[in-house]
Amino acid sequence: MADPPPLPRHLSDMTTVVGAGSALWALGAAGLLATGQAPGVPFATCVAGAALGGVGWGIFRWQRAAARRGSRGAQQGLDD
Repeated sequence: MADPPPLPRHLSDMTTVVGAGSALWALGAAGLLATGQAPGVPFATCVAGAALGGVGWGIFRWQRAAARRGSRGAQQGLDD
């Protein structure tokens, strides 16, 4: 059985995927804020999604920088 083709670069680039996801969560929070439904579970979920996306992106960038430096504890296989 043949291996499936790799994903296109724009779908496998972590910065693009996490950035788009975090932007959508932030857009959802802004929409809830604009409609007056801000203090509630859906608004808190959107804010948490955007914040966790930012934290995940920061950790990914940190690991990528460590791999570039050649740090022993860094993840391997992170492409530039």
